[in-house]
Amino acid sequence: MLLRQIFDPRLAQYAYLIGCPATGEAIVIDPERDIDRYIEAAEAEGLRLTAVAETHIHADFLSGARELAMRLGLRVYVSAEGGADWQVEWAKDHPDATLLRDGDSFRVGNIELRAVHTPGHTPEHLSYLVTDHGGGATGPMGLVTGDFVFVGDLGRPDLLEQAAGMVGVQEASARALYGSVPAFLELEDHLQVWPGHGAGSSCGKALGAVPTTTVGYERRHNAALDAARAGEDAFVEAILADQPEPPLYFARMKALNRSGPQVLGDLPRPHRVALQEIGALVSDPDVVIVDTRTPRSAFMARHLPGSLQAPLDRAFNTVVGSLVEDATRPILLVVEADRVEDAVRDLVRIGYDAYAGFVDEDLLEDWFSEGGASQVIQEIDTAQMGELSELEGHRVVDVRSGAEYRAGHVSGAVHAPYTRLPRLEERIPRDQTLLVHCGTGKRSAAAASYLAGRGYDVRFVDDSWSLWAASGRPVETGAPAETHAAGTTA
Repeated sequence: MLLRQIFDPRLAQYAYLIGCPATGEAIVIDPERDIDRYIEAAEAEGLRLTAVAETHIHADFLSGARELAMRLGLRVYVSAEGGADWQVEWAKDHPDATLLRDGDSFRVGNIELRAVHTPGHTPEHLSYLVTDHGGGATGPMGLVTGDFVFVGDLGRPDLLEQAAGMVGVQEASARALYGSVPAFLELEDHLQVWPGHGAGSSCGKALGAVPTTTVGYERRHNAALDAARAGEDAFVEAILADQPEPPLYFARMKALNRSGPQVLGDLPRPHRVALQEIGALVSDPDVVIVDTRTPRSAFMARHLPGSLQAPLDRAFNTVVGSLVEDATRPILLVVEADRVEDAVRDLVRIGYDAYAGFVDEDLLEDWFSEGGASQVIQEIDTAQMGELSELEGHRVVDVRSGAEYRAGHVSGAVHAPYTRLPRLEERIPRDQTLLVHCGTGKRSAAAASYLAGRGYDVRFVDDSWSLWAASGRPVETGAPAETHAAGTTA
């Protein structure tokens, strides 16, 4: 048996290529939408993709299962569990789709995959026990766990409520997750665990950075599994506590993955715009300008008016997915020419397919040097935030998570987690100067650029919250009256 873990560092997502060298057949589990990577990985191993499977309806990326099925005619394996509302609609029309229930199995060459219903993260969630009959095994060697078991954590059961707006379901989901735990703990210690995400994913709160683990190790060291030993009620309280606010785009991913993402085909290829095009694009209200330059200070000092500051790093998808709600608007990328494809791949994985072109740094400097329109956001540090916050007409805006805010915040600060900011604008005063801060300046840079683009008077706090906490200035704890518990509903 051949197994390759294919990692997307931006979304901390793992897909799995599993192949049978004897027959040359292979399956990919939980692929993202730009499928050329999986085709190339299979070909490099002398394999051909014959099937695709999913563990569940994903919230953090657009699945590539439909793309593979429609373009290559692959066999499709998805869940039949969870009830009528949790069926993958597009698969019903695919001529070679199998809807799996708990205990069902299928083969790819000499590799057997057996579905295990593990609800909690979602009602239909499946894990897959993998047995290599070609190697002479009579029992499984590992479990593809999707968003059920991670290294050090379990998949969060609150996303249907906090991201998809299904009010009142998170406790029931947490109890379902508790009910799935025994099936995992009954497995033998030696079984490998192949999770759907690693550290940095928003699908859990304490994921480890190690790519794989074993049942035995998780039995001993997984804090979420350990909480289950205290009983169902204690587990529910622990698993729901302090989950991070999910990005706004999660709700859209859920809906599209259920109905079927649009078939992408080739990757979009934005053109390098001409200098004379920039003015019209900047003034076009439908165009979204996404500036990927990494130095925050360079962006704040001068950028195209209305630009969103979104460095091409691990938070890129989260920033754009949270702060650009309308995925149909064309995006003008400010990005170096050799990073355009990276940016496009990241964006099509969360459903942004329309592009107005790209501007590299040289062209941007040409635009500014010829007197083209620009915008500046003033930077301040923590000490200046303290001084200004005491003046009339100034208000601190804290864009950290609910858990961070409750642990300590500036007195009177507006709490608006940046991943939910477009839905929280009613909290933010338009008649005051906003002092926007987070823990280190990274999240507040994105939030400040969003608010400045919306016409607010903004000061960006590029400093560490720990300096405020150590300065002796007043720190309040607890949640503000206008804040929902961890994660406002969509």
